[in-house]
Amino acid sequence: MTARNSAISGRKIRFALVGCGRISKNHFESLKVHGERAELVDVCDTDPQALQAAVAATGARGHADLDALLRSTTADCVVLATPSGLHPGQAIRVAASGRHVLTEKPMATRWEDGLAMLRACNEAQVHLFVVKQNRRNATLQLLKQAVDKKRFGRIYMIVVNVFWTRPQSYYDQADWRGTWALDGGAFMNQASHYIDLLEWIGGPVQSVHAFTNTLARNIEVEDTGVMSVQWRSGALGSVNCTMLTFPKNLEGSITVLGEHGTARIGGVAVNEIQEWQFAQPLPEDEQIRTASYETTSVYGFGHPLYYDNVIQVLRGEAEPDVDGESGLRCLELLIAAYRSVRDGVRVGLPLTL
Repeated sequence: MTARNSAISGRKIRFALVGCGRISKNHFESLKVHGERAELVDVCDTDPQALQAAVAATGARGHADLDALLRSTTADCVVLATPSGLHPGQAIRVAASGRHVLTEKPMATRWEDGLAMLRACNEAQVHLFVVKQNRRNATLQLLKQAVDKKRFGRIYMIVVNVFWTRPQSYYDQADWRGTWALDGGAFMNQASHYIDLLEWIGGPVQSVHAFTNTLARNIEVEDTGVMSVQWRSGALGSVNCTMLTFPKNLEGSITVLGEHGTARIGGVAVNEIQEWQFAQPLPEDEQIRTASYETTSVYGFGHPLYYDNVIQVLRGEAEPDVDGESGLRCLELLIAAYRSVRDGVRVGLPLTL
């Protein structure tokens, strides 16, 4: 198969997808958007009904298990849209077959599993892509550009809020939901993309101190959590997250307060620029008028943009926006938070096993 440094040219990039549940539709639609450069050749699910629906929707070949898919697929890259706790073992098997791996968030639910995934892909010389589609939102792209241009001056504080709702019926839809082994809680699952923003926007984190609780849902993991964050730069901040917001998803936001600027990206899923003030205005500030968008989905519209980068990487035209090491940094923050809760202490980074 194609090694990491071997560009694919003269044909479409071929993808296979494992796990035909809730998020798979975003992947199917993204590949349709890029139909001139990419195609979905195989799908896989252990649920016969889900598999049948995916085959009908995509026209791809169906497989009841991953090993059967790997024995016959012509895919260059295998997408893992399965429960998070299954990603490590599946990624290692895909890498051993010589195919690139694209995994949904979080890449794993345990620190050692994330390290094993990255090691397996490096040894097989294949790419490990981790989906962080929110980074591609026009709203967050403008925020990232402002940070990179040092328009804030010294950043003093970053606050992330994820105020969503997941009723008990959501967790009851599948026995893996709300479990430590396969899913993770509000931080690990629902807020994963927002935890990713801590380092992507704020830079390296020095330490975290977290508290979680299961206040209203009958699940193993937390439905509510708070995290205090200290960056190496000296900046301070917090993450406030709950899946108990009444009566519906309310807010997914990030606020950055700095020496020369203030910005707040809010809405239900960082889809609205609600505050944008800088000491030195720039022409690109006009873009804030068109960057905001309406959305009824917390997933946003970043999956097609994320796939554009993956396709370019496999064609030898770009570097990965979010590779395995970048995905691992987000997992490191999540694991640090859970260790803090478990031990009742502040946890410093980087982590050790």
